[in-house]
Amino acid sequence: MAYFIGPVPAELEQDMTAEAAGMFVRLVVDYFASTRSGDGRVSTAATPEQLAARFDEPLPRGSQPLADVVARLERDVVPDSNHLCHPRSLGHQVSAPLAAAVWSETLISALNQSGAVWEMSPVGTIIEAQVIRWMCDLAGLGTRAGGTFTSGGTEATFAALLAARAVAVPDGWQRGLGSSRPVVVCGEHAHYGVARAIGELGIGTDNIAVVPSRDWRLDVSALERTLQQVRAEGRQVVAVVATAGTTATGSFDDLVTIGRLCQREGIWLHVDAAHGGSALLSAAHRSHLDGIELAQSIAWDPHKTMLLPLSASMLLVADEAALQAAYSQRAPYLFHGNGGGRAWDQGLRTFQCSRRLDAIKVWVALQRYGADHLGALYDRLCATARCLFEMIRARPDFVALHEPQSNIVCFRYVGDAATLTGAAGQGFSPADDERLDRLNQELRERFNRSGEGWITATALGGRRVLRVTVMNPRTTDADLAHVLDGLGAIGRTIAAS
Repeated sequence: MAYFIGPVPAELEQDMTAEAAGMFVRLVVDYFASTRSGDGRVSTAATPEQLAARFDEPLPRGSQPLADVVARLERDVVPDSNHLCHPRSLGHQVSAPLAAAVWSETLISALNQSGAVWEMSPVGTIIEAQVIRWMCDLAGLGTRAGGTFTSGGTEATFAALLAARAVAVPDGWQRGLGSSRPVVVCGEHAHYGVARAIGELGIGTDNIAVVPSRDWRLDVSALERTLQQVRAEGRQVVAVVATAGTTATGSFDDLVTIGRLCQREGIWLHVDAAHGGSALLSAAHRSHLDGIELAQSIAWDPHKTMLLPLSASMLLVADEAALQAAYSQRAPYLFHGNGGGRAWDQGLRTFQCSRRLDAIKVWVALQRYGADHLGALYDRLCATARCLFEMIRARPDFVALHEPQSNIVCFRYVGDAATLTGAAGQGFSPADDERLDRLNQELRERFNRSGEGWITATALGGRRVLRVTVMNPRTTDADLAHVLDGLGAIGRTIAAS
């Protein structure tokens, strides 16, 4: 039987040209230009239903000109996306990404190497190992250290606790936990990914021992009491999770004291530094991470305060062999080893089998800007948050909830009530607090719909508060004043209604 292979579709060849690429490059350059100026909306006013209606259409069966596809991206996608590069985008912990790293994404996709296996990515796996080595050195983890890139901080924490579980329950991978009820200890402001990992690992969220905070940081005295109680119950502690840069307030736990305590007790210490890990690059803020060298594992997201595009996340471990032991499976058709020395296959140390080479964009950013300049950008984010904090303290209609340790500030609109109290929420009656909870929630929603800025909200001390995360080095004091003035005006309108 004769087989006929038809010609390659013309569109495949046409789309490999500089002209085709230029359409996308122009779209991104125009986006950068329009947002960096501070003009236009920060986010959409459209409802989910309105956006869904825009894309409610039959599955495309035939091709159409690439110019038409790009035109639709420009018309229907870009305008109603969140414009993180806008200087008044002050919401979630997602960066206004560095341009060189953005451009590197096209090469990562074009090469399309699978970073789990050396033979499938001979250069990329080496680059990943080198970037991991640099970061381990920054954290002071020593020569046995290593790690892997992950999809995010949640996966990094999952892998870290998997390694900790393998140490505490060596046969857990094969036999499960059975009747064993080991405990993971974390602070009350730990990221939700910690509880998610504990549930996924079969440890069970009922076996989380939550330690209260003092000044929005894990209370070390309470941690000691918790460990004593768990030990008195005859139960095993898999790990203690400390946080360097909490999601709510950007606060740093006392890693020196926690690290020494875990060292003395022989307990695995995992530091969730997904947000605050980039302080390692900063001369001004590096001291917040003193003691991180005592950790057995560290989660760090360069796609947060190192300003990389999503996703770029890492797990660093003090002993790379412990991470490799946690993934005890074998795949003889892939993992061949290298006859001694370090195994370059990252699939031996990661949950992912098919995985992008996100390490390349981190390598590009370090090559282009240098660690010192990236540290200076981190300093700028923190300085901008400090500027906002001082502006809030100077106004009678807002109350700051904490002094920022990083680039996050939580505050509360109180209107005229600010003249009646000297501290954050203290002195209000329960009815006043409940009224202000509702007011602050509505205030945030109205402000974001206005398009003049974008902020988030959280709960601190049981109260609803406003939250700003500075993730764009182009944000200025004028942008901050614009946001506060806009919030104040809307707050007065709500209070008067």
